[in-house]
Amino acid sequence: MFFSDVVPTIDRYVSLITRCVAKKHLKTGMALHSHLIKTALAGDPFIVNHLISMYSKCASIQSAHKAFHDLDTKNGCSWNTIISAYARIGDFKKALGLFDEMPQRALVSYNSLISGLSRHGFYVESLSIFMQMQKEYDCLFMDEFTFVGVVGACARLGALKFLRQFHGVAIIMGLEFTSIIYNSLIDAYGKCGGADICRALFDVMPEKDIVSWTSMVFAYTRAHNLDDACAIFNNMPARNTVSWTALIAGFAQNGHGDEALDLFVQMHEEGIQPSPHTFVSVLCACADQALAERGKQIHGCIVRTCFNIDLGNIFIWNALIDMYCKCGDMRSAQVLFLRMPERDVVSWNSMITGFAQNGLGHESLVFLKKMLETNVRPNHVTFLGALSACSHTGLDVEALQIFNSMEKDYSLQPRSDHYSILVDLLGRKNRLEEAMDLMESVSDKSDHVGMWGALLGACKVHGNLVIARKAVDALLKLEPRNAARYVMLSSIYAATNRWDDSCGVRKQMENRDLTKDVANSWIEVKNEMHKFPAKDRFHYRIGDIDEVLGKLACHMKEAGYVPEPN
Repeated sequence: MFFSDVVPTIDRYVSLITRCVAKKHLKTGMALHSHLIKTALAGDPFIVNHLISMYSKCASIQSAHKAFHDLDTKNGCSWNTIISAYARIGDFKKALGLFDEMPQRALVSYNSLISGLSRHGFYVESLSIFMQMQKEYDCLFMDEFTFVGVVGACARLGALKFLRQFHGVAIIMGLEFTSIIYNSLIDAYGKCGGADICRALFDVMPEKDIVSWTSMVFAYTRAHNLDDACAIFNNMPARNTVSWTALIAGFAQNGHGDEALDLFVQMHEEGIQPSPHTFVSVLCACADQALAERGKQIHGCIVRTCFNIDLGNIFIWNALIDMYCKCGDMRSAQVLFLRMPERDVVSWNSMITGFAQNGLGHESLVFLKKMLETNVRPNHVTFLGALSACSHTGLDVEALQIFNSMEKDYSLQPRSDHYSILVDLLGRKNRLEEAMDLMESVSDKSDHVGMWGALLGACKVHGNLVIARKAVDALLKLEPRNAARYVMLSSIYAATNRWDDSCGVRKQMENRDLTKDVANSWIEVKNEMHKFPAKDRFHYRIGDIDEVLGKLACHMKEAGYVPEPN
């Protein structure tokens, strides 16, 4: 067989292997590999490298490793392919072991590790590999793929200083700034809070694509600049689902749920198909404002469009459960939870926290027990919900057991929020000295605001002026401009008939020009949100409200209710 006959044969085999990858036909690929073993081409590095790639992309890493191991003459591509395969599935022990065995490391190998580590959440390790590469080459060395990988890791870490240094190095090196590099920089600076730098980069881009425009929308929403985000969005030459989702999510995350929902309706009217991320964003908007009816409508929309999206998407299920929990509809949340094709820790946490927040503490603890029985590992949020359940139901003994099990059984260090809930519970039980002792045991003394606040609230209930004064002194050092602390102390003095002291605290507020934020309550009626500031008399239906309240007061009086004196 002459060389001119062999080359077309190799090309045909490579073409067949490529088709196996495209169709995910692992069995066909293995049959082809078996055929090659019987020929003289079985040891050809070019073909075997494609086989290694095929096995890794068809989720058969053991076969990929065997093909690599059986190859007598391994070239740089062979090493890079197998390292990339292990990095893709997150087996970095194998990937780094092979990397250390490489006779000669290439830039491609480093890039595989940098991108692989970053993709699996090992952002610090990703940057460490980059620094290791610079030491090995004893010079500044990177290409476009290195740049994108490192910039992505910086974005996830919020490492703005390192990002700026790395950006400067790329300019000094004379790296060609393509659209991909510009887009990665805009995305990274946006995630690090540098919206102004994003805009400067955006303005000098020679060619902008839809990714560039969408990244700018995201950058502005991340910086809470919704006006500029809308301006960019409205000037976009073309918009896709990702662009709409970026703006909708931005409004939802910045507390403008109504506008987010209006945008979703507009998106639907323009015929843009929503994605799972879009649905998650609008469901979060409904959850944050407890818009139960709107949430149900979104749920119906998800069911109607299930043929176009993955109805098994766990993020959608979790968002639906979270929405129903925050709207107080625990029955619907539980029905959805039981119907889920698969559950993760977020699913369990939503139910545990939902029951707790809706005053169903015992049900919350039942779900915690079921979660642990199914061997789902709890996290900090799990214990936050469980402790909250104990607090609402007054289960102080159970709360202490759960709190102690965090570190003992699951190696989770309690955070300030966990301590705050436990302090609140002990305070409700008038175990104020124990609450003080618990606070003293916390190592980080700078993060005591929640704990002192909980203790102060308990002092108001039990009229303990001594500890209340300590709590206020501590809180005023941590939050000197928080008027609510002064109001709380004034109320405690008033409750114990110390009117002069109460007036004195109010006078201090006036002298320091402190005013307490007006409290608000709201309710959704027929898809309309009604907001009521404290002492508000300007609602357009205030007459109807007064009439209903008057009837309720009469019913309460007839039932024998006697109001407590102020």
